[in-house]
Amino acid sequence: MTIQNLTKVMKAVRDPNRVKILKILQFGELCVSEIQAILGLSQSCTSKHLEILVTAGLLKRRKKGLWSSFSLTDEPGSPYASYLLDNLRKWLDDDPQIVELVAKIPEVKQRDLCKGEGDSGLSSNK
Repeated sequence: MTIQNLTKVMKAVRDPNRVKILKILQFGELCVSEIQAILGLSQSCTSKHLEILVTAGLLKRRKKGLWSSFSLTDEPGSPYASYLLDNLRKWLDDDPQIVELVAKIPEVKQRDLCKGEGDSGLSSNK
């Protein structure tokens, strides 16, 4: 592994919103609209954060037509990503911001934000 691999992973988690995305995805796959609703970010900002995390090897994307869902990667391509994901599962569980976001997951999932093809917030520009 190279310093570039380490730097890519470290840059990916330097933004608090990307750490929050990783924490909420510990509870399962979410689509862009669900992540957007949980974090209260715009669709374009959410998509940008997701792309950075995918590029760093921390997330995987599942596409169904125009819609994209994301989850933590099962097999990170880098030992740095693997180490970070393994440890992040143990970190921040009692952080008030994380607790608040995790509490939103069931309510957002009930809204079926990823089901309707007419919702412009569902598509990914990637």
